[in-house]
Amino acid sequence: MSATARSRRTRTLTRIGALTAVAALAVGCTSNTPAEESNGGGDDGGTTAVSANDDPGETVTIGFSGPEADHGWLAAINSAAREEADKYEDIEFDIAEGTNDPSAQIAHIESFISKGVDAIVLLPTDGAALTEAATEAMQAGIPVVNVDREFSNEFAARVTILGDNYGMGVSAGTYACQLVEENDLGDAVIAEIAGIDSLPLTQDRSQGFEDALSECGQDVDRRVAAEFTVESGEAAASNLLQAANEIDIIWNHDDDQGVGVKAAFENADRDEFFFIGGAGSANAMRWIEAGEMEATVLYPPTQAADGVRLARLLAQDKGLSDLVQVEVPRRIVLNAPVVTADNVEQYMPLGFES
Repeated sequence: MSATARSRRTRTLTRIGALTAVAALAVGCTSNTPAEESNGGGDDGGTTAVSANDDPGETVTIGFSGPEADHGWLAAINSAAREEADKYEDIEFDIAEGTNDPSAQIAHIESFISKGVDAIVLLPTDGAALTEAATEAMQAGIPVVNVDREFSNEFAARVTILGDNYGMGVSAGTYACQLVEENDLGDAVIAEIAGIDSLPLTQDRSQGFEDALSECGQDVDRRVAAEFTVESGEAAASNLLQAANEIDIIWNHDDDQGVGVKAAFENADRDEFFFIGGAGSANAMRWIEAGEMEATVLYPPTQAADGVRLARLLAQDKGLSDLVQVEVPRRIVLNAPVVTADNVEQYMPLGFES
């Protein structure tokens, strides 16, 4: 990193209060005092909140079907789900082999229904393709927790847990605006390295970035797209650098492809810009600690782990004691905080290996 970039970085590593909230919703969090007995004036026989939801309860079987671990974030999804289940002695975890084949996942769900599991947690390869099978599970009385990729019918899931792709773009753009203001960059040259352009998640991230930049009178001057892989990241970043002699800020959507992006920066001997990443890999967090990267925007790899916690509560007929409405929510969207040198230690445990 050049002396100029290091000087910029020192002056600008301030916390964005609204964007550095805890990334993963603490769905298992409960009060330390016993819940009061119902006085009969409210819920008539429905689910009631309990204290100490993490205390052992009735043993339940949770079926889990996730993706093939061909990407660092996806591997983290699977491992986090398994690790969360292992924390509870009252969970019997039936985990299917990861796959990118919708037909295989349909077979997983059919198997779970046949076994009579108590709940299913599913990150679908294709939400639309898995909707019918998930609906069949719901109709069989098995609550389904849908993770990350939505079904095409809301009746296919009891709970949907999502990362915030649009929010990622907003977080990255808001942080870029802060950099522009604090460093008096004026009409800054801002570049974007997107993921696969045909995917709605990429479109949402780009739209959020554009919308946030417009709030401070900035826009995206250069944009290229990669494919969420190291090789494509390096190729896209190389093309970007060849097309632009001077760049002030670069946002890369995905920290896995960011390995290739960073290699392209090093090959071109370019470091005049602030480098912002996306997703929250362990590599990115180590680069932030080393002063080689400005920030990354988290896309929580805890979604399936949160799904396991919620599935356990649903199967045990428990609610969330930290909510006035004690039922488990139908929809949860996790935050997309900005991770900087100021707070990287807080988020390092969530970093996944690329």
